[in-house]
Order: sequence, then C-alpha cells, then structure tokens
Amino acid sequence: MPISRAAAATALAATLVLTATACGGGSTSGGGDNSSPGTLTYWASNQGTSLENDRQVLEPELRKFEQQTGIKVKLEVIPWADLLNRILAATSSGQGPDVLNIGNTWSASLQATGALLPFDAAALAKIGGKDRFLPAALASAGAAGQDPAAVPLYSMAYGLYYNKKLFAEAGIDKPPATWEELVADGRKLTTGGRFGLALEGGNVSENVHHAFVLAKQQGTDFFDPAGKPAFDSPGAVAAVKQYVALLGTEKIAAPGNAEYANNQSVTDFATGKAAMLMWQAAGANLKSHGMNPEDYGVAPVPVPAGATGDRATTSMVAGINLAVFKNTRNTDGALSFVKFMTGTEEQTQLNRTYGSIPPVKEAQADPAFATPELKALTDVLAASAKPLPQVADESQFETLVGTAVKNLLAAAAAGKAVTDESVRSELTKAQQQMPAK
Repeated sequence: MPISRAAAATALAATLVLTATACGGGSTSGGGDNSSPGTLTYWASNQGTSLENDRQVLEPELRKFEQQTGIKVKLEVIPWADLLNRILAATSSGQGPDVLNIGNTWSASLQATGALLPFDAAALAKIGGKDRFLPAALASAGAAGQDPAAVPLYSMAYGLYYNKKLFAEAGIDKPPATWEELVADGRKLTTGGRFGLALEGGNVSENVHHAFVLAKQQGTDFFDPAGKPAFDSPGAVAAVKQYVALLGTEKIAAPGNAEYANNQSVTDFATGKAAMLMWQAAGANLKSHGMNPEDYGVAPVPVPAGATGDRATTSMVAGINLAVFKNTRNTDGALSFVKFMTGTEEQTQLNRTYGSIPPVKEAQADPAFATPELKALTDVLAASAKPLPQVADESQFETLVGTAVKNLLAAAAAGKAVTDESVRSELTKAQQQMPAK
C-alpha cells in the first residue's frame, strides 16, 4: 500500500475476536443516514496526498453517480490509522456505512466477522460479473471456497525501483534479477554515505509483505494447508533471515532504515541516498520529491536463480477492496454504487489519478497505464503476485510476524548477530501469540 496500515493491523489483532458474532439488526446511523433509499454513506480510505485531496478527487465522481441514479452519496474519507477501528466499531454496534473501502489483506479477517455482504453469484451479476476483474486481485477478496467479501477497487504490486544514473556510474547495465545479483550490485552502490537499497524496517506491514514473498521463494508459507500457523518453519526462518541480512550482514541498507516507518525509504531513494527500493506504485510519491519517471526504472523484485512456480513469486497482491456493509438498508443502491465505482470509466479515472493499477481488465487498455512503471507492475500483478494468506487470523499474522521482523532488524542495526536461532525464537514467540483454535 502507498500508506502504512501497521496501526490498523495492530488494532485488528487486538480486537477482531470481539466482533465474531457482530451484525445484528439494521442500521440507521453510524457513517450517516443510510435508512433513506435515496442516500448512501461511503467510507473511503486515504489514497491521495491528504484527506482533502481525496475529497477533491471523489466528490465530482459521486455527483456523477447521483446524476445517473438519483442516489446521493455522503462521503467520509478516513485515515488509515483510524479506518480499521471505525470498521470494528461499526461491526460490533451494527451501525456503519453502506459501502466502505478496506485494505485487501483484511478481507478474510473481516469476512469472518459476518459484517460484510457476501458477493455471491447474484451480487456479482449485479455489478457486471466476476470475469471483469483480474484473477489475482479477486483472489485477495476473502477466504478460498467462500463468496468474496469485497471486490477489488485499486490494485498495486511491488517492484524493484532502481536509479538509472547511479547504476550507470557504478557500471551496472541492468537491474538485478536474482538476490545474488542484488547483493552484488548493492555492494557496488554502497559508497560515500549512499546505500545500495532502502528498507522501511520500522513499518510492520512492509516487513511482513517482504517476509511473505521470500517465504514463497523458499517454497513455504506461514500457514500450513489446514490454516494453522507455521511461523517458525525452516523456510520461514530462512526467508526472514535473508531479509534482515540485507541490513545486517550484507550491509547494503543503512542501519537507520530499521527505524523507518513513514515512507522515509521512498524519500531516500528519491534524493539519491539509496540506489534501489522495493515498493508499491511509488511514482506519485517520487514525483512529489522531485524525481522524474525517466530517472528510474522498475523491474520485478529478484527471485532465486532458476525459480519457477510459487518460488518465482515477486510480490504480494496489494490494493484496496470495496465492500458493502451487511446491515445496509439499501442493498440495491449499494450494489449500484459498487458497479459504478468498478465500471471501466471510473476505474480508469480513479486509478489514473491515484497512480494505481485498475483491477478491472478493460480499464487497463487506457494509455495512462502503459507507462514503464505501471506496465512493469501490471505484469507483476498478472504473472508473479500471490495473495497473502486468506485466513481469518491473517491480520494477526501481519502484526505479529511484521513486528518480529522489525525487532530483528533493530537488533541487526545495533550490531547484534541475527542467527537461525534468534530468528526462530522471534517467530516462535509470534506464533505463540496467535489466537488459540
């Protein structure tokens, strides 16, 4: 995500269990008056540079929907730090919005509360059918074998951003395709106070995303086939140790990166303090720091040499989903709004504005998404991205494993050895804090 959801994930880990039996009767309050068939309440996540920027982007589109349908939409843009707490309060009280944005990695966890309207065959038909969406994006909308709890709205994927000028000065003629190449290039680029790679080590969400990808490359998952945590398996330990080593033993990332949690790594890359960055759709952020698109390239995140199948995973499926609150008194109107927001015209307009990838396939034909950056990320999303575990305890997993990686990066930054044993110990402690089954 372009904005950290670490605080929100922490809130979910602490309180999700309280909402398991939520969603009783209908709602007439919460985000607004959703008792009127002519009015919907929409909670949008902060996608732009500010809450006001989002209102400026969305309000003209909502007026367009009102002109087409006669349904007025009351908009509230909610910061990521507050969004999940607001959703949880709504699910426990039964008073919430009609339609809301959720981080796609929350889908299975919120699905388990029963708070969201399932997108069964009938609901999907009302919004144009599931075949309009990228399969990878739709796979991150709820647990396997169940009707999706939401539908994709904005999609993103991780890519390896590299500074073309710094690569040329170091005599590197192409981006690294394997981890061995990345480390070798990173060493060449780490000189004179500059580092080869920037990490966001204090950001719990970023940490777990990279740990997930590296675990897939190790041929393992953080949950076994039965959905039970397997955080301290040999493959998971190897994956986390490999990531921490980029700052620790390899020393191609600055020790201070262990504390970064507010997009400082993007700033370091944009200002030439680091030559590489693994990030989601960073273009708009880089531009705001004065870096032009021609100054950098985007390639898939490296994989092990010769990797195929899941071992060639280069990104988690990132993005924002659109859900309908089950207690809405205007299901037809809410689904009409979802159909509007996921229509080709709106998908083109909104994803173009936010610099994200349309999860609706038809919208990707627009030239706006043919920039080198977005083309590279779209290819990743289609070919080598996998959804985070779609299990009810997914958000607890994000918080606990992401925090374990944060602790290990802090230890490495302090000059402490990070060993198989120390990594396994942190991951075992994380697993022990998962809800009992």
